[in-house]
Amino acid sequence: MKSAITPVHEFAMRFTSTPRGARLARRLVSHRLNDWGHPYDSPVSETLTLIAAELTANAVRHGHVPGRDFDLRLTLTGGDTFRIEVTDTRTEKQPSRTPPSPDAEAESGRGLLLVAALADDWGVTPRASAPGKTVWAELLQPPRR
Repeated sequence: MKSAITPVHEFAMRFTSTPRGARLARRLVSHRLNDWGHPYDSPVSETLTLIAAELTANAVRHGHVPGRDFDLRLTLTGGDTFRIEVTDTRTEKQPSRTPPSPDAEAESGRGLLLVAALADDWGVTPRASAPGKTVWAELLQPPRR
């Protein structure tokens, strides 16, 4: 469910649906968080950068439609909730809220398990006004001391 709270900070950008686009998105998330006062080595930055890496890699690998890009949106609300959204144009491949455990020998298939473990909440919503979907994750910022 999308928050009705106006973001304190917001970053949104479209990326090519390629491994290079996913890497760039991940790097820009960490840079933006640093600009917002969350240094690169902080738990918030490390966690959100990992979530961004998994969601963008999935958009490229499972949500790619030739000639179509993916969108990334990162927000921080006044309630100290970070939300990352990755939107692709493939409707028919919907991730499950309870991803199956991959085979122990598998080299992939753990991305959404990581997202579920790291995020306070996550889900999938239909893309607004076009084919596709948005996979989102939220992280509550711990109180600052």
